[in-house]
Amino acid sequence: MFRLLSVFCAFFFSFLSVTGAFASNTMSPGVLTWGGDTEGGAPYMFHHADDIGELVGYEVEIVEAIAEQMGLSTRFVQNGWDNLIPGLERHLYDISIDGLEITPEHSDVVDFSMPYYVTHLQIAVRRDNFDITDLESCKGRVVGTLKQSYSQYVLDSLEGVEVRTYADEINAYTDLVNGRLDATLFDAPIALYYGGPMREVKFVGPEIGRIEYGIAVCKGEEELLSQLNQAIMTLRDDGTIRFILERWNLWNSLSAEEFQDLGPVKTTPDRYNGWIESHRPDSTWKDTVRRYMSFMPKLGRAAVTTIEVSLAAMVLAVLLGLCLAIVRVFGPAPLAVLSTWYVEIIRGTPVLIQLFFIFYGLPNVGIKLDPFTAGVIGLGLNYAAYEAEIYRAGLMAVPAGQMEAALGLGMTRRESLRHVVVPQAVRMVLPPVTNDFISLLKDSSLVSVITLVDLTKAYGQIATTYYDYFGTGLIVAAIYFLLGYPFIRLARWTEAKLEASLIPDRVRRQRKSGLGMRLF
Repeated sequence: MFRLLSVFCAFFFSFLSVTGAFASNTMSPGVLTWGGDTEGGAPYMFHHADDIGELVGYEVEIVEAIAEQMGLSTRFVQNGWDNLIPGLERHLYDISIDGLEITPEHSDVVDFSMPYYVTHLQIAVRRDNFDITDLESCKGRVVGTLKQSYSQYVLDSLEGVEVRTYADEINAYTDLVNGRLDATLFDAPIALYYGGPMREVKFVGPEIGRIEYGIAVCKGEEELLSQLNQAIMTLRDDGTIRFILERWNLWNSLSAEEFQDLGPVKTTPDRYNGWIESHRPDSTWKDTVRRYMSFMPKLGRAAVTTIEVSLAAMVLAVLLGLCLAIVRVFGPAPLAVLSTWYVEIIRGTPVLIQLFFIFYGLPNVGIKLDPFTAGVIGLGLNYAAYEAEIYRAGLMAVPAGQMEAALGLGMTRRESLRHVVVPQAVRMVLPPVTNDFISLLKDSSLVSVITLVDLTKAYGQIATTYYDYFGTGLIVAAIYFLLGYPFIRLARWTEAKLEASLIPDRVRRQRKSGLGMRLF
């Protein structure tokens, strides 16, 4: 048992050293690392419709301009929108910019630069709805918005409104069109790009509130904050920020007042027009196929990440699960109790919470893991609890006479476990263990919450860019199936082999012919 534990520990620490598990501060000389969420979509940051590898958006251009002013190059780090500030506190990047609103709640946690854009909220309803005309008339209605946004705070403060929050805006507008929502309330840029092109949707009511977008930095980064403010002031005064905003059709009276730049429009909205043109329906099936084929490099890289995380996590789960099961069945009472509590606690808490704790919580005690390692450990520790129960069932299924016979032959208890009991148990549990790997393959999509871009995250990014959840979803589902199918075949092959070795030929022939399967 101790040798098995030693093997497990050696594997675990070797894995940490090989993967460079303990992440260091990402701040690098000459590089401005910035975090954002491409799944948030246009016009903030998204993948170019004609080149899925190119990141575009008005905030991408602002970051590039700011970095140029600071004499730095840039490096982008993908993270979920609602995890951008936790990722900043964890020093995954130097700054975060993705339509982050300067609110008292946000300012309590991070520092913000001076505003680089000012906008408002916009109500949208179905075109045949004439009852909702302003925010007050939303009372008694179902209204959708983005979670943890300023618009959610506004709706929560309004009594009588049933608020439904979404992780992305496309689903909210789709629900509005399908009648699941009476109205939506989003930042004006989101409404312009996602609600505006929909023929079934119209905007109603006056401009609501005043929203200031700022660049978030960690508390105490006074020098970095000063450099950002100086760069924004320079870009404001030389007209660069206005030029960028006008190209994306975002320049408005609130920004003009903020920048004291009240002159007429100077630039055509070519970025906005290009975005609208790129999202017209494909004219031929060849265009559709060509567009889907352009997704393959990105989906291929995401598939590699998915399979790497799944395989590494499964190895960890199998080794740790076997150790836990042996300790629980054959170990001393204190260790058996600890093993039992581990299984019950891990199985009793969601794997998503465990991933958040490992990636965002452990840095508070000085343990910083890179996203890949955190994902492997999170999934591996969680599945180890389930593997332990499978192995325990296998160990309990081995007849007690096997252990007694081994002891009777002069083997020690450790030798009996190693050479007699454990091999039989492992052979019996191979099919369910293989099935568990297929489940883990699908659960690996959860690692997208800790900045890894796996298949599910890539699907969200592409679907958001092209408004195509159906065709892209079928492609991603097919990739998941192709990844999992070899293991499905492996499970069936293992079951057939075990049946051949454990069940007499006479019984197997009866099962195949239907004999011996009578219910009465």
